Amino acid sequence: MRSFLRFCPLFLALVPSLAQGDSALADYIRPFVGTKGGGNTFPGPVAPFGMVQLSPDTADDLWDNAAGYKYADTSIMGFSMTHLSGTGIPDRGDFLFIPQIGEAKLVPGTKENPDAGYRARYAHEQESAAAGYYQVTLLNNHVNVELTAADRAGLMRLTFPESEHASILTDLRHFLNGNADVPGRFKLIWSHLRVEDEATVTGFHLIGGWAKERYLYFAARYSRPFDGHRLYSNGEEIKYNTYRFRSRHEAAGTNLQFVAEYKTRPGEVIQIKVAVSAVSAASALQNLDREIPDWDFDRVRRQTRQKWNKELSRLQIEGTQDQKETFYSAMYHCCLAPSLYEDADGLYRGLDWDIHAASGFTNYTVFSLWDTYRAVHPLFALIQAQRDSDMIQSLLAHYDQSVDHLLPVWGLEGNETWCMIGYHAVPVIVDGFLKGVKGFDAERAYQAIKTTAMNPDYDGLSAYRQLGWVPCDQENESVSKTLEYAYDDYCVAQIAKALGKNDDYQYFKGRAANFTNLYDASIGLMRPKDAQGHWRTPFNPHFYDDDSRTNDFTEGTSWQYSWYAPQDVPGLIALAGGKEAFAAKLDQLFTFHQADTNKGMDDVQGRIGEYWHGNEPSHQIIYLYSYAGQPWKAAQRLHEVLRTQYGNKPDSLSGNDDCGQMSAWYIFTVLGFYPVCPASDYYVIGSPSLPKAVMRLSNGREFTMTAANLSDYNIYIQSATLNGRDWNSPYLPARAVREGGTLNFQMGPEPNNIWGVNAQVPE
Repeated sequence: MRSFLRFCPLFLALVPSLAQGDSALADYIRPFVGTKGGGNTFPGPVAPFGMVQLSPDTADDLWDNAAGYKYADTSIMGFSMTHLSGTGIPDRGDFLFIPQIGEAKLVPGTKENPDAGYRARYAHEQESAAAGYYQVTLLNNHVNVELTAADRAGLMRLTFPESEHASILTDLRHFLNGNADVPGRFKLIWSHLRVEDEATVTGFHLIGGWAKERYLYFAARYSRPFDGHRLYSNGEEIKYNTYRFRSRHEAAGTNLQFVAEYKTRPGEVIQIKVAVSAVSAASALQNLDREIPDWDFDRVRRQTRQKWNKELSRLQIEGTQDQKETFYSAMYHCCLAPSLYEDADGLYRGLDWDIHAASGFTNYTVFSLWDTYRAVHPLFALIQAQRDSDMIQSLLAHYDQSVDHLLPVWGLEGNETWCMIGYHAVPVIVDGFLKGVKGFDAERAYQAIKTTAMNPDYDGLSAYRQLGWVPCDQENESVSKTLEYAYDDYCVAQIAKALGKNDDYQYFKGRAANFTNLYDASIGLMRPKDAQGHWRTPFNPHFYDDDSRTNDFTEGTSWQYSWYAPQDVPGLIALAGGKEAFAAKLDQLFTFHQADTNKGMDDVQGRIGEYWHGNEPSHQIIYLYSYAGQPWKAAQRLHEVLRTQYGNKPDSLSGNDDCGQMSAWYIFTVLGFYPVCPASDYYVIGSPSLPKAVMRLSNGREFTMTAANLSDYNIYIQSATLNGRDWNSPYLPARAVREGGTLNFQMGPEPNNIWGVNAQVPE
C-alpha cells in the first residue's frame, strides 16, 4: 500500500473506503498497472466487460499508444469514450471531451508544444485512479476532472475555476489529426453532430481503421444548459441560420468539433453523461437514460465498484498487500475484454453491418483470440461460464454473418480485422464445451468449427491440408501457421470425439500430428519447408523480423515456436531424443545470448535468454519442464518471471497485456497450475506462489489451493495431496477442478527430485 501511495498521495482522500479500513476486493485494483512500458493498458473507469471505457488520452502515436495513455507523457489531449486494453494495434478512442479556459482551441497541439492546442498539462501527483473512478487536475486551466462509468455510458464531473470563458470541446476527429510526417491513426470516413436541445448533443462517426468500417454513435447530456454553443467543420464555424430547417443545429463532414460555452463561478461543477451505440443516436440516448437517469456521480461510481467486487470475489486469495494488489489488478485486466457490444434493448450492428437482435445471449466484441484462447477463456470457463457461453454465442453469430464461412480471427465491433493467425475461436468453443459451459447448441457450434477448419481459401489451409504443412514459398509465417493449425485441429478432433463423430475425429487427429512435418532432426528445431519438401536454406533459427511479410514465424523465432505442440508434448519430446535431451534444449532457450541484430527487437519484451515472456508464443514453454520430468526447473523459472515481470506498479507488465492474456497467465501461475493445452482434460502443475486461494466456480462449487511453508525461498513442491490423497503427478485433472475440492502443497527450499518425475501425460 505505501509503495502505491508514494506516487499518488491524493489516493486516500479520493477513496474514503481505504482510509476507513474497508477491505473490499475492488480496493486492491491498481488501474495504472501496465500504463508505463509495454503493457498498453489505460487507467480510466470501466465496468466489468463494459462497452464504455472512459479514459484520458495522452498521445496519438500509431503503434506505441494503442490504449491512448502513456504514463511517461506530461500532457493530456482529453478524455474519450472507448479504449482497447493491452493490444499491439490501435483503434477506438472515440469522441474526445476536454474542458478549456479562454479561447477554445480546436486542434490538440503536440506533446512537445501542448500550448499550441487543447492539450492540458498534468502531473501524477494530482492524478488518481481506482475501480470505476479516475481523477486529474489539469494544470494549465485548473479544472478538476473526475470520471466514472456504467456499462454503456460514462459520467464526467468537471469542477471549474471562475471564468468568463469556460468551455467543453467535443472532437469527433480525435486520433485522426495526422500530417504528412506523423500520420493519424485512422481515416474518418464521415461524421455528424446535432444539437438536440439546450443541453443535449448527439453525433456519429464512421471510421476506417484497424476495423475497416466501424460505426459508432454517441449522446451527451450536460447538467447545465449551454450559455452558448458552436459547431465547427474544418475549423470554420457552422452558423445556425445557414440551414433551411432550423429545428436542429447540426453539421456533417470529416472534421467536426462542438464547443459548449459557459460562464463559471469558483468551484462550479458541470457534469456530462455520455452513452454510445453502434446502432443509432436514438439508441445511444436510450442507453444513456436507462443507465444514468440522474446526476448522482457517486452512485454510478459506487455501483460500478460493487460490480467489480462481485467479479473479483470469484477468486479469493491470502497474501501480502502487494500480492493482493497485483493479483486483483490482473483479474481486473482479464475482465476488460471481450467487451459488451449491444444496446440496452439487445440490438447490435453485426459483421454484415445489418442491425441484429441478440436473442438468448449477450453479444460481445473485441476477440483477441490468438492471445486469449491460451489462458483468458480457460479461466472464464471455470469462473465466468455464463459470460463464456455468451461470448461463444457471439463467435457463432459472427460465423452466421460471415460470407467467408469462418469463425472470427480477431473480431472488433462488427468487423473482422484478420489480425494474427490460426483459427483460435475453435479452442475457445471446444474448451468451454468440454469444461461444461452450457447455453449454446453444440451441433451448430461443431458445424461452424468444421467448416472453418476445412475452408479452402483461408491463409494457406488448402496447401496445409494437401501437404501436411504450410509451404514457405507460398505463405509467410508458414511454420507458425502449421503449428497453430495442428493444435486447432486437435481441438476439432476433441469435440468430434465428444459428439460421436468418429470419422471426423480420426481425420482431425491425423492433422493434429502435422507439427512433426516441420521438425528438422539435424538442428532439433522447427524449420520452414517449401511445397517440394525442401528445407529453407540458409536458415537462422534465431532470426526475428517484425515484418511478417518476410518471416517464417509470427512474432517469434524458431527457438520459441519449436516448443509449440501442446496437443502432443510427449511426441515433441520423442522427436528431441527423450526427456533429458528435451530438457537440455530447454535450458539453452533460457541461456542464449547474442547482440540484438534482428529487426524490431524494441518490441520484444520480457526476455530471459530467447524466452520472451512479453509475447504469447512463449507462455506455455516453462511448463514443459514438468513433461520432461524436471518440474523443479519449471518452479525456478516461473518464480523468476513472477518476481521480475509482474507487480502493482505502472511498469509492472513486461509486454502488451493483450486483452488480459498476460494477466491470466499470472493468475493461473500463482494458483499453481496452467492450461498448457486448452481443450484437454488436464492442467499442468507449476509452482504456487500464494499461501491460499479459493476459486468459486460457476457451477457453485469451490476449488481451494493451499501452499504450506511457502516463502521467497521455499518455491519447490515437496509433496501434494488432492482431496486428501497423495498426488505425485504434475498433471491436474480438469474434472477434479470442476467438481471442487482441495489441492494442498508442501513447499521447501530444495528441489524434490522424486515428486512429479515419472508421471504419464493423460491421454
